[in-house]
Amino acid sequence: MTEPQSPAEFAAAIDAARGRLIGFADSCAASDWQAAPLPGDPRPVGVVVDHVAHSYEYLSGWLRDVQSGTPPAVSPGIVDELNAAHAAAGLCSQADAVAHLHRSGDAIIDLVARLRPDDLDASGGLGRRLAQIAIRHADDHRSEIEAALAASR
Repeated sequence: MTEPQSPAEFAAAIDAARGRLIGFADSCAASDWQAAPLPGDPRPVGVVVDHVAHSYEYLSGWLRDVQSGTPPAVSPGIVDELNAAHAAAGLCSQADAVAHLHRSGDAIIDLVARLRPDDLDASGGLGRRLAQIAIRHADDHRSEIEAALAASR
């Protein structure tokens, strides 16, 4: 797969990665949804899946900042705080997580599709990196979970 270049290509790639995660989430058995199969990560599968939906929301906020010319307040510490707060909220149902993926995914896909090409390179390329994260985040978590569940069988 070639790296997306235009806002439309990034939006399509985010949509495809989200679709793969939704397909996985829809196919999870209840026992897998509640399992925590990732070494060193105590979160159940359902929390990790919903975490991706949650991340689309804060990635969208940072992308809007980049688009407006405002440097976003983003750092590893901020991301860790957002992730910890989300994990503390606990497990949601598969239907709720999938609905969240649809809502927040639609929003970031629409936002990215409407970016100007120069928005991707704004703030030292941060727009492009955030769009790349939106793609890889869904695929990375899905593939890690799939591998961990397969290994536990």
